[in-house]
Amino acid sequence: RRQAAEYSTSSSDEEFESKPSLTHKAKRALRKRRKLEKETKQLIKQEELKRLHKAQAVQRQLEELEERQRALEIFGVELERELRGEADSGTKDENQMLHEWFELVMEKNKLMRYESELLIIAQELELEDHQSRLEQKLREKMAIDGKSKGTVWAPAHRDRPCLL
Repeated sequence: RRQAAEYSTSSSDEEFESKPSLTHKAKRALRKRRKLEKETKQLIKQEELKRLHKAQAVQRQLEELEERQRALEIFGVELERELRGEADSGTKDENQMLHEWFELVMEKNKLMRYESELLIIAQELELEDHQSRLEQKLREKMAIDGKSKGTVWAPAHRDRPCLL
């Protein structure tokens, strides 16, 4: 009887010891999940800040470009008047004025191409921001589903696209 009692006590002790280890594992998994969520949130904030800074830089460049285009437009109007003989051309000959006018047109075309590039970059930033918001919503929904099922969800790696 004594041996049987010792055996039953030792088996219940083992059972008792295995339960705390499960809670320890659950706590460790929870801490790991929270750490991963925190790192993900920090990464998202960093990416948002990068996009914000890039968007501000693009906006400044667009404003500078607009000012430059206005100045070229004013100069071009004056040059065209001189070419038509409506304004005093001073000592400039017609060939020199035509050369300046063609350079002006080339500069204006270059600025227009640059403006198109900047607008494409701005649109790309908007799309990246939209994608980030969608990914965040997906993470939230997956976290809710994971909690109800008792699973832990880890976000996809940034280098691999997430297919919806």
